[in-house]
Amino acid sequence: MKLLRVGTAGSERPALLDADGTTVRDLSGLVPDVDGALLADDAALGRIRSAAEAGELPVLDAAGLRIGPPLARIGKVVCIGLNYHDHATETGAEPPAEPVIFFKAADTVVGPHDTVLVPRGSVKTDWEVELAVVIGRTARYLGSHEEALAHVAGYAVAHDVSERAFQIERGGTWDKGKNCETFNPLGPWLVTADEIADPQSLALKLWVNGELKQNGNTSDQIFPVAEVVRYVSQFMTLYPGDVINTGTPAGVALGQPEPKPFLRAGDVVELEIEGLGRQRQEFKDA
Repeated sequence: MKLLRVGTAGSERPALLDADGTTVRDLSGLVPDVDGALLADDAALGRIRSAAEAGELPVLDAAGLRIGPPLARIGKVVCIGLNYHDHATETGAEPPAEPVIFFKAADTVVGPHDTVLVPRGSVKTDWEVELAVVIGRTARYLGSHEEALAHVAGYAVAHDVSERAFQIERGGTWDKGKNCETFNPLGPWLVTADEIADPQSLALKLWVNGELKQNGNTSDQIFPVAEVVRYVSQFMTLYPGDVINTGTPAGVALGQPEPKPFLRAGDVVELEIEGLGRQRQEFKDA
Protein backbone atom coordinates (compact mmCIF):
# COMPACT_ATOMS: atom_id res chain seq x y z
CA MET A 1 0.00 0.00 0.00
CA LYS A 2 0.95 3.62 -0.52
CA LEU A 3 -0.16 5.57 2.53
CA LEU A 4 -0.13 9.36 2.64
CA ARG A 5 -1.51 12.33 4.55
CA VAL A 6 -3.10 15.36 2.91
CA GLY A 7 -4.22 18.74 4.15
CA THR A 8 -2.84 21.84 5.82
CA ALA A 9 0.05 21.43 8.23
CA GLY A 10 -1.18 20.06 11.51
CA SER A 11 -4.58 19.09 10.09
CA GLU A 12 -3.67 16.33 7.63
CA ARG A 13 -6.02 13.43 7.06
CA PRO A 14 -4.95 9.85 6.29
CA ALA A 15 -5.27 8.65 2.72
CA LEU A 16 -4.34 5.83 0.36
CA LEU A 17 -3.05 6.08 -3.18
CA ASP A 18 -4.95 3.66 -5.42
CA ALA A 19 -3.19 1.03 -7.48
CA ASP A 20 -3.76 3.24 -10.54
CA GLY A 21 -1.25 5.68 -9.08
CA THR A 22 -3.51 8.72 -9.35
CA THR A 23 -6.70 8.24 -7.34
CA VAL A 24 -6.49 9.21 -3.67
CA ARG A 25 -8.82 7.44 -1.22
CA ASP A 26 -9.93 8.83 2.13
CA LEU A 27 -8.99 6.68 5.12
CA SER A 28 -10.36 8.96 7.82
CA GLY A 29 -13.47 6.80 8.22
CA LEU A 30 -11.29 3.80 9.08
CA VAL A 31 -8.28 5.15 10.98
CA PRO A 32 -7.52 8.45 12.72
CA ASP A 33 -4.09 8.91 11.16
CA VAL A 34 -1.01 7.24 9.67
CA ASP A 35 1.28 6.87 12.66
CA GLY A 36 3.18 4.31 14.69
CA ALA A 37 0.00 3.02 16.31
CA LEU A 38 -1.46 2.18 12.91
CA LEU A 39 1.74 0.56 11.65
CA ALA A 40 1.84 -1.68 14.71
CA ASP A 41 -1.81 -2.71 14.29
CA ASP A 42 -2.02 -5.58 11.82
CA ALA A 43 -5.81 -5.71 12.14
CA ALA A 44 -6.21 -2.04 11.22
CA LEU A 45 -3.86 -2.41 8.26
CA GLY A 46 -5.86 -5.46 7.20
CA ARG A 47 -9.09 -3.45 7.29
CA ILE A 48 -7.54 -0.85 5.02
CA ARG A 49 -6.41 -3.53 2.56
CA SER A 50 -9.81 -5.20 2.55
CA ALA A 51 -11.67 -1.93 2.06
CA ALA A 52 -9.33 -0.92 -0.76
CA GLU A 53 -9.70 -4.25 -2.53
CA ALA A 54 -13.50 -4.07 -2.19
CA GLY A 55 -13.59 -0.54 -3.57
CA GLU A 56 -15.24 0.75 -0.41
CA LEU A 57 -12.98 3.72 0.26
CA PRO A 58 -14.35 7.10 -0.82
CA VAL A 59 -12.43 9.09 -3.40
CA LEU A 60 -10.76 12.19 -1.99
CA ASP A 61 -10.58 15.23 -4.22
CA ALA A 62 -6.91 15.96 -3.70
CA ALA A 63 -6.69 18.74 -6.27
CA GLY A 64 -4.85 21.62 -4.66
CA LEU A 65 -4.44 19.78 -1.39
CA ARG A 66 -1.05 19.90 0.29
CA ILE A 67 0.68 16.54 0.74
CA GLY A 68 2.07 16.35 4.25
CA PRO A 69 4.64 13.97 5.69
CA PRO A 70 3.24 10.44 5.29
CA LEU A 71 3.77 9.71 8.98
CA ALA A 72 2.47 11.55 12.05
CA ARG A 73 3.90 11.67 15.57
CA ILE A 74 7.36 10.42 14.62
CA GLY A 75 9.26 9.36 17.72
CA LYS A 76 12.81 9.84 16.49
CA VAL A 77 14.73 10.20 13.25
CA VAL A 78 17.92 8.15 13.34
CA CYS A 79 20.40 8.92 10.57
CA ILE A 80 23.29 6.93 9.13
CA GLY A 81 26.26 8.91 7.84
CA LEU A 82 28.74 7.95 5.12
CA ASN A 83 26.79 4.85 4.12
CA TYR A 84 27.53 4.76 0.38
CA HIS A 85 30.90 3.76 -0.99
CA ASP A 86 30.86 6.51 -3.63
CA HIS A 87 29.81 9.21 -1.14
CA ALA A 88 32.61 8.30 1.26
CA THR A 89 35.06 8.49 -1.65
CA GLU A 90 33.87 11.91 -2.85
CA THR A 91 34.17 13.42 0.63
CA GLY A 92 37.64 11.94 1.16
CA ALA A 93 36.50 9.81 4.10
CA GLU A 94 37.45 6.22 4.83
CA PRO A 95 34.45 3.87 4.67
CA PRO A 96 33.40 3.44 8.31
CA ALA A 97 34.00 0.12 10.05
CA GLU A 98 30.64 0.48 11.79
CA PRO A 99 27.61 2.61 10.94
CA VAL A 100 27.91 6.30 11.84
CA ILE A 101 24.80 7.32 13.81
CA PHE A 102 23.42 10.79 14.38
CA PHE A 103 19.93 12.21 14.94
CA LYS A 104 17.53 14.69 13.46
CA ALA A 105 14.76 16.11 15.62
CA ALA A 106 11.31 14.88 14.60
CA ASP A 107 10.20 18.49 14.17
CA THR A 108 12.56 18.90 11.20
CA VAL A 109 10.17 16.69 9.19
CA VAL A 110 7.97 18.50 6.68
CA GLY A 111 5.98 17.52 3.61
CA PRO A 112 7.64 16.49 0.34
CA HIS A 113 6.77 19.73 -1.45
CA ASP A 114 6.96 22.18 1.45
CA THR A 115 9.32 25.16 1.38
CA VAL A 116 12.78 24.50 2.82
CA LEU A 117 14.37 27.35 4.74
CA VAL A 118 18.02 28.29 4.30
CA PRO A 119 19.18 29.06 7.85
CA ARG A 120 20.30 32.54 8.80
CA GLY A 121 24.05 32.83 8.35
CA SER A 122 24.20 29.75 6.12
CA VAL A 123 26.65 29.63 3.24
CA LYS A 124 26.86 25.83 2.84
CA THR A 125 23.34 24.38 2.72
CA ASP A 126 23.52 21.03 0.93
CA TRP A 127 21.24 18.34 -0.47
CA GLU A 128 21.05 14.58 0.23
CA VAL A 129 18.50 12.14 -1.21
CA GLU A 130 18.01 9.21 1.16
CA LEU A 131 15.98 6.04 1.59
CA ALA A 132 13.98 6.33 4.81
CA VAL A 133 13.05 3.17 6.69
CA VAL A 134 9.93 3.31 8.86
CA ILE A 135 9.76 0.96 11.85
CA GLY A 136 6.56 -1.02 12.43
CA ARG A 137 7.36 -3.19 15.45
CA THR A 138 9.27 -2.49 18.65
CA ALA A 139 12.88 -3.58 18.09
CA ARG A 140 15.44 -4.40 20.76
CA TYR A 141 18.67 -6.30 20.25
CA LEU A 142 17.66 -7.85 16.93
CA GLY A 143 19.71 -10.93 16.14
CA SER A 144 19.56 -11.31 12.36
CA HIS A 145 18.91 -9.51 9.12
CA GLU A 146 15.69 -11.48 8.65
CA GLU A 147 14.46 -10.37 12.05
CA ALA A 148 15.43 -6.80 11.27
CA LEU A 149 13.44 -6.66 8.03
CA ALA A 150 10.44 -8.16 9.82
CA HIS A 151 10.37 -5.00 11.96
CA VAL A 152 10.21 -2.65 8.94
CA ALA A 153 6.75 -1.27 8.18
CA GLY A 154 7.74 0.49 4.98
CA TYR A 155 9.90 2.97 3.12
CA ALA A 156 9.79 6.60 2.01
CA VAL A 157 11.85 9.27 0.28
CA ALA A 158 13.76 11.53 2.67
CA HIS A 159 15.73 14.69 1.93
CA ASP A 160 18.45 15.01 4.57
CA VAL A 161 19.11 18.72 4.05
CA SER A 162 22.39 19.69 5.73
CA GLU A 163 24.35 22.84 6.52
CA ARG A 164 28.00 21.83 6.14
CA ALA A 165 29.61 24.77 7.93
CA PHE A 166 27.36 24.21 10.94
CA GLN A 167 27.95 20.46 10.70
CA ILE A 168 31.74 20.38 10.27
CA GLU A 169 33.26 23.75 11.10
CA ARG A 170 31.44 24.84 14.26
CA GLY A 171 32.69 22.18 16.68
CA GLY A 172 30.96 19.32 18.43
CA THR A 173 28.79 16.76 16.71
CA TRP A 174 27.06 16.94 13.33
CA ASP A 175 23.71 17.83 14.90
CA LYS A 176 24.02 21.60 14.47
CA GLY A 177 24.12 21.17 10.70
CA LYS A 178 21.28 18.66 10.56
CA ASN A 179 18.49 20.06 12.72
CA CYS A 180 17.58 23.37 11.18
CA GLU A 181 13.89 24.05 10.61
CA THR A 182 12.40 22.17 7.60
CA PHE A 183 15.58 20.10 7.09
CA ASN A 184 13.85 16.71 6.60
CA PRO A 185 11.20 16.66 3.85
CA LEU A 186 9.57 13.20 3.90
CA GLY A 187 7.26 11.44 1.46
CA PRO A 188 5.11 11.70 -0.55
CA TRP A 189 4.13 8.18 0.43
CA LEU A 190 4.87 5.60 3.05
CA VAL A 191 5.12 2.48 0.88
CA THR A 192 4.54 -0.69 2.86
CA ALA A 193 7.39 -3.17 2.91
CA ASP A 194 5.48 -5.82 0.95
CA GLU A 195 5.64 -3.57 -2.13
CA ILE A 196 9.44 -3.28 -2.05
CA ALA A 197 10.85 -6.64 -3.09
CA ASP A 198 14.46 -5.63 -2.46
CA PRO A 199 15.42 -2.42 -0.64
CA GLN A 200 18.99 -2.93 -1.95
CA SER A 201 18.08 -2.34 -5.59
CA LEU A 202 16.41 1.07 -5.59
CA ALA A 203 17.55 3.93 -7.82
CA LEU A 204 17.90 7.34 -6.12
CA LYS A 205 18.10 10.62 -8.05
CA LEU A 206 18.23 14.31 -7.18
CA TRP A 207 18.19 17.43 -9.35
CA VAL A 208 19.04 21.05 -8.51
CA ASN A 209 17.41 23.62 -10.81
CA GLY A 210 16.85 20.83 -13.34
CA GLU A 211 20.44 19.57 -13.32
CA LEU A 212 20.96 15.96 -12.24
CA LYS A 213 23.30 15.94 -9.23
CA GLN A 214 22.81 12.53 -7.60
CA ASN A 215 22.23 9.30 -9.49
CA GLY A 216 22.81 6.33 -7.21
CA ASN A 217 21.44 3.00 -6.11
CA THR A 218 20.94 1.45 -2.70
CA SER A 219 23.06 -1.48 -3.90
CA ASP A 220 26.06 0.78 -3.16
CA GLN A 221 25.25 1.04 0.54
CA ILE A 222 28.12 0.04 2.83
CA PHE A 223 25.64 -1.22 5.43
CA PRO A 224 22.40 -2.49 3.88
CA VAL A 225 19.00 -1.72 5.33
CA ALA A 226 18.75 -4.98 7.28
CA GLU A 227 22.15 -4.46 8.91
CA VAL A 228 21.35 -0.83 9.72
CA VAL A 229 18.13 -1.79 11.54
CA ARG A 230 19.82 -4.69 13.34
CA TYR A 231 22.80 -2.56 14.34
CA VAL A 232 20.81 0.42 15.58
CA SER A 233 18.67 -1.88 17.75
CA GLN A 234 21.79 -2.84 19.71
CA PHE A 235 22.13 0.75 21.00
CA MET A 236 18.56 2.00 21.34
CA THR A 237 15.01 0.72 21.26
CA LEU A 238 13.22 1.37 17.99
CA TYR A 239 9.48 1.94 18.23
CA PRO A 240 6.69 1.88 15.63
CA GLY A 241 6.78 5.20 13.82
CA ASP A 242 10.50 5.77 14.24
CA VAL A 243 12.37 6.65 11.05
CA ILE A 244 15.89 5.75 9.94
CA ASN A 245 17.49 7.80 7.14
CA THR A 246 19.96 5.37 5.61
CA GLY A 247 22.51 7.64 3.97
CA THR A 248 23.08 9.35 0.63
CA PRO A 249 24.97 8.46 -2.56
CA ALA A 250 27.62 10.60 -4.24
CA GLY A 251 26.82 13.92 -5.82
CA VAL A 252 26.33 16.30 -2.89
CA ALA A 253 27.63 19.85 -3.08
CA LEU A 254 30.28 19.09 -0.45
CA GLY A 255 31.90 16.63 -2.84
CA GLN A 256 32.03 19.02 -5.82
CA PRO A 257 35.06 21.05 -6.98
CA GLU A 258 35.41 24.64 -5.83
CA PRO A 259 33.42 26.78 -5.94
CA LYS A 260 31.01 24.28 -4.42
CA PRO A 261 27.42 24.85 -5.58
CA PHE A 262 25.72 25.08 -2.18
CA LEU A 263 22.04 25.91 -2.11
CA ARG A 264 20.63 29.38 -1.71
CA ALA A 265 17.22 31.04 -1.72
CA GLY A 266 15.48 30.60 -5.08
CA ASP A 267 16.93 27.16 -5.82
CA VAL A 268 14.60 24.26 -6.59
CA VAL A 269 15.48 20.71 -5.59
CA GLU A 270 13.67 17.65 -6.93
CA LEU A 271 14.38 14.09 -5.81
CA GLU A 272 12.95 10.63 -6.25
CA ILE A 273 13.47 7.00 -5.33
CA GLU A 274 12.29 4.17 -7.50
CA GLY A 275 8.81 3.07 -6.43
CA LEU A 276 8.59 5.60 -3.59
CA GLY A 277 7.60 8.81 -5.35
CA ARG A 278 9.06 12.24 -5.97
CA GLN A 279 9.64 15.44 -4.00
CA ARG A 280 10.05 19.07 -5.02
CA GLN A 281 11.14 21.93 -2.77
CA GLU A 282 11.74 25.61 -3.28
CA PHE A 283 14.38 27.10 -1.00
CA LYS A 284 13.79 30.42 0.75
CA ASP A 285 15.65 32.42 3.39
CA ALA A 286 14.66 31.74 6.99
